[in-house]
Amino acid sequence: MSWHQYLPHTPEDIAAMLERCGVSSVEDLYADVPEELRISGRYELPEGISEKEIRDFFAEAEAECRDLTCFAGAGVYHHYVPAVIPSLLSRSEYLTAYTPYQPEISQGTLQYIFEYQTMMASLTGLEVSNASMYDGTTATAEAMLMAVAASRKRNRVLISATVNPSVRRVVATYARYHKVRLEVIPATDGGVTDRTALSAMLADGDVAGVIVATPNYYGIVEDYTGLAEEIHAAKSLMIVNCNPSVLAVVRTPGEWGADIAAGDAQSLGMPMNYGGPYLGFLCSTKALMRKMPGRIVGATTDDAGQRVFVLTLQAREQHIRREKATSNICSNQGLMALYATIYLSVMGNAGLRKINDTGNAGAHYLCRQLESTGRMVQAFPDGVFVNEFAMKAVDINLDALMEKCVECGILPGVRISEDMLLIAVTEMQTKAQMDKLVEIVRNLENPENHACHEPRTI
Repeated sequence: MSWHQYLPHTPEDIAAMLERCGVSSVEDLYADVPEELRISGRYELPEGISEKEIRDFFAEAEAECRDLTCFAGAGVYHHYVPAVIPSLLSRSEYLTAYTPYQPEISQGTLQYIFEYQTMMASLTGLEVSNASMYDGTTATAEAMLMAVAASRKRNRVLISATVNPSVRRVVATYARYHKVRLEVIPATDGGVTDRTALSAMLADGDVAGVIVATPNYYGIVEDYTGLAEEIHAAKSLMIVNCNPSVLAVVRTPGEWGADIAAGDAQSLGMPMNYGGPYLGFLCSTKALMRKMPGRIVGATTDDAGQRVFVLTLQAREQHIRREKATSNICSNQGLMALYATIYLSVMGNAGLRKINDTGNAGAHYLCRQLESTGRMVQAFPDGVFVNEFAMKAVDINLDALMEKCVECGILPGVRISEDMLLIAVTEMQTKAQMDKLVEIVRNLENPENHACHEPRTI
């Protein structure tokens, strides 16, 4: 055991454990593991270094990183993080808080979860919210399972091709292992759900739920007038995958008549942070409350008449029989629920509307300017968008564009096809940065304009 100097066990500890296991050596513990699968010799680890050397190492690595102007979106957005959020989140009573099983000593945690649920229910226009899910993809998959569980005898679910592909892939994985028949509703050439095809698929029967998006993957806010009535007439449930920030300025799932809303709350000021942690949200009508996974916190009064908070409707594996439990999830997402709660409290209705108005104005400006170059056109010109839109290359090589933009300190968007770029604008990008992107597009492959430079102002 000489190569495991970092383990805290003494030779006496190891001998006692081996005796209890009924073996004479550590090697005997792994006798069933084939020799070719074992690691022989020392691990290929570097020698230990001092704390100062570690700090120097990471400081040098950080210095090599470039902070790009980010026009990428596709489900993850660059929003401003109010300074109060990390300040409050770093308090030890929040960072060390665990599952609030004992309401007597967990009133603070239960209160912010209750407030989170209240805010998310208000934002989505639905009656009930849980707290909370890992991310938007798995939250949407759980919404699918809710629809199947509510229908009891139906296991067919339809999902629009205009839902984010990453969401569709995760939903498909859940469907496969839960024996759900998942079918994709095609999209029209205009980048929206094909309502004629959807009607035909509903007419075939056996549909437990229909999943659509607002805004959809291409940034388009689809018109779902009459869709809920059609879905409900087929005895199915309507599920909307949505961006909660944008719900401040567009019709909510509740206003469309949806039964369930799901998605990722990352747009509520959470840093992009290389993929997480994020926060899945799930809201529904009151009728589906008992089918909802996770936790629901309720408000009540104690024997002294004071308002208090408790966990309620805990359909989890710890509380009921496993086969009747909903997903055992979300203990480690409490801190992110607090993040969203603080953000929504700080921003308020006016703040959310303002950042969406800013993003909307910037997105439409950038779209017009890119089209003015003659090298790109809007991919779906009839689509209504808030702050994200798809541009199609006409006289430009997207590989060369992406390379040039990164060289000039810009991440121009997410490439979603050979000739299509998905671009997002939030309150974080300035007009000068947008103009710089336009100039790169305009002058790409022009030998007289190879160098990165700030656009001229008149």
